[in-house]
Amino acid sequence: MTPVVIVVLTFCVAMAILGTVGIFVPTALLAVSRPFLTPAGLYAAAAIRLVLGTALFLAAPTSRAPKTLRILGIGIIVAGVITPLLGVERARAIVVGGAGDRVHASGVNRTGLADG
Repeated sequence: MTPVVIVVLTFCVAMAILGTVGIFVPTALLAVSRPFLTPAGLYAAAAIRLVLGTALFLAAPTSRAPKTLRILGIGIIVAGVITPLLGVERARAIVVGGAGDRVHASGVNRTGLADG
């Protein structure tokens, strides 16, 4: 396995874990996002997106769906460039607004699944 493939697989596993946590314990996912709601955190999030996007783009030629991976990689790179331009307040509003749709005092999210 090439280093690029290892980076891509590592990010994929991390995203799968975060997605699973987000489904079962959305408040824990909010706790994970808090460190990224600072100016330095936004730059860190942008760097993570740039690394992932570049890794996907570079891994594309050896995959079974090279065009798809290139498009995803470019999209993630663009998101990484845009991330610091959002600003902390806008990023906070996005996180809080997104959480407001799913997390309720009843412990049931809008998908009908009970929270952890």
